[in-house]
Amino acid sequence: MKNVSMMSLASATALTTPRAIIGHTIKADNSDPKAMIAAVQTAVTELRASIDEKMKSKVDDTVLNERIARIDASVGNFQSAIDGLNAQVAAAGINQNVIGDLPADPEYVNAFKAHMRKGDVQASMSKGTDTDGGYLAPVEWDRTITNKLKEVSPIRSHARIISITSAGFKKLFNDRAIGSGWVGETAARAETSTPKIGTLDFPLGEIYANPAISQQLLDDAAINLEAWLADEVQAEFARQEGIAFVSGNGTNKPHGILTYVEGAANAARHPFGAIKTVLSGADAGFTADGLIDLIYDLPAEFRANAKIFTSRQSQSAMRKLKDGQGNYLWQPSYALGQPATLAGEQIVELADMPKPEADAISVLYGDMDATYLIVDRIGIRVLRDPFTNKPFVHFYTTKRVGGGVHNPEPMRALKIGKPTP
Repeated sequence: MKNVSMMSLASATALTTPRAIIGHTIKADNSDPKAMIAAVQTAVTELRASIDEKMKSKVDDTVLNERIARIDASVGNFQSAIDGLNAQVAAAGINQNVIGDLPADPEYVNAFKAHMRKGDVQASMSKGTDTDGGYLAPVEWDRTITNKLKEVSPIRSHARIISITSAGFKKLFNDRAIGSGWVGETAARAETSTPKIGTLDFPLGEIYANPAISQQLLDDAAINLEAWLADEVQAEFARQEGIAFVSGNGTNKPHGILTYVEGAANAARHPFGAIKTVLSGADAGFTADGLIDLIYDLPAEFRANAKIFTSRQSQSAMRKLKDGQGNYLWQPSYALGQPATLAGEQIVELADMPKPEADAISVLYGDMDATYLIVDRIGIRVLRDPFTNKPFVHFYTTKRVGGGVHNPEPMRALKIGKPTP
């Protein structure tokens, strides 16, 4: 990974620091990542002191409750900003001008810019023309969008991703149902069971955007048009993908991971069964015991790469939990590049996870790379359409992607609720 200068990190911090931080009594220099980390630690100390004060108090103090809520919101804002910086640090090694081992082709890029502005097609543009005709998707632009999706969509950063060139993808599964037995030297050998091979289909859905730019703006613009349009498209594609990877129903979109949990729509879809659930221990929230039960219910062989996937609202509730020795389970980042943790396990914020309420699946814990598979149909396609809506030029952009559970065994889900008496 390339070295990331403090100046570049400071610029990134200024862009990612939530506005809600401004005005709080605990301030941080948003041009200094170290100051932000120190600020979140100070805020956490103040939050915990206020929580302890509330626990010792025998009356419901409205002012104290408001102070706890205000500090907790600031802690969440600081930690979210630090998490954003951590993601940018992880992505800093990406060279936007290199695709794998292939350097960008300046002649090709210039030709694509000409096509974006005026529809001009030169001989060099044939490098990006698909066999079905009419689409021009230069590899340089395609991979730029994919890389940015990995930065924005947390699931993409942790799941297994494959690229295909066909219309769909099927996975073979071995049920390992082979039999064996002990026999004597001359005893008859009865036939034992034979393992069976099953298949699971990962259908592709299509996501599209159809932005329009006036012809005059295209003629007069002095900006990098393909980069600008890629920025606009990637933000919307990432938002839609993030929702689908978590809760998509599989109709023209991926099968979301939550649909494979016990009792959900796809609980019987996978040959290995559903993702097992563990109860939180409270009717509408979390308990320390429930979260520890969740972590230790996962088989040891999957713990090495396991992480906690949950929403910001859930983390707010987790910050107040203690173990049997009075230690807080949630810990903030203590250095740039280190995530917040719960009981020593890394936390990944998924904005689309349900908030903690009765019967909700609010937390996932496990190895996302071994659990969830994203299938990309290679190629972001762009169709330039100057005819349909004059004087605007439409850039019809599409991407085909599928997703589903590859193996439910390396993942556990926390369901809000108490065991039945």
